[in-house]
Amino acid sequence: MKKTFYYLIPIKIVVLILIFSDAGCKREKADKDAFSMAFVTDIHLQPELNAVAGFEKALDTINDLKPDFIIAGGDLIMDALAAQYDRADSLYNLYLKTIRKAEMPIYNTLGNHEIYGLYGRSGADPEHPEYGEKIFEKRLGETYYSFMHKGWKFMIINSVEDTGNEGYVGLIDSAQIFWIKEELVKTDPSTPIVISTHIPFISAMVQRENGSTVANDSSLVVYNSKEVIDLFKNHNLKLVLQGHLHIVEEIYIDGVHYITGGAISGRWWKGPYMWSEEGFVYVTFGKDDFTWKYIDYGWEVEQ
Repeated sequence: MKKTFYYLIPIKIVVLILIFSDAGCKREKADKDAFSMAFVTDIHLQPELNAVAGFEKALDTINDLKPDFIIAGGDLIMDALAAQYDRADSLYNLYLKTIRKAEMPIYNTLGNHEIYGLYGRSGADPEHPEYGEKIFEKRLGETYYSFMHKGWKFMIINSVEDTGNEGYVGLIDSAQIFWIKEELVKTDPSTPIVISTHIPFISAMVQRENGSTVANDSSLVVYNSKEVIDLFKNHNLKLVLQGHLHIVEEIYIDGVHYITGGAISGRWWKGPYMWSEEGFVYVTFGKDDFTWKYIDYGWEVEQ
């Protein structure tokens, strides 16, 4: 009996080792899949109102959190819409200088305030080589693009359309619709997808403030968002990150989270806006899911 007992002990140990080894491998795989990012939107960077110090404080907070990257959700500067070229140029330069403080890559989304000369009072010449969205493209790159990170696909969308009449609307144009279709053909249907759009696809802010039957204006939401969302019906769209409205809001419908990410600038560097403090969205991803929280980075307007 002692001899038999002697041989059984190693077998049990081997089984236990295999069990714990398998659990360790799974845990290691889960850790390998995990990552985080910050979504910072509506920065409205300018030399006035102590905005540079405010944005730097936000970046310090993000650096301490050590996400893999940042997505900037548009309205990076304040602003190029009505500004003369020298002012627009200086604001872009200020943004490029300030984001050097970030210790991780930043992926930029176009906002309405990045478009040079949209308003006639800017005095901009439509033939200027940096007119309209060209100023963004020259400084920051394409206005729509995608990238992969640890099995997740991120799609940065240009949701701002010049009306040609000193205004803009939320719209995904036909060129982007074609591009999205091409991207999805190349994307495995199981791949989890995140979209960044400056102007929201879906929001209940207007209904919350003015009544449930009040319609959204086309400058507040993307008016062909249903067409765009429907393109993802046979794909794994998980999250739409939105800006523009300076509020924190989450809508969950048909398996998709639509998160409006507040504003780094709050009420344009004059304090909190509506129910939202100055802050940013912090998202932690697993293999096929995520959690998020809104972080108030502690900015206070100087009295």
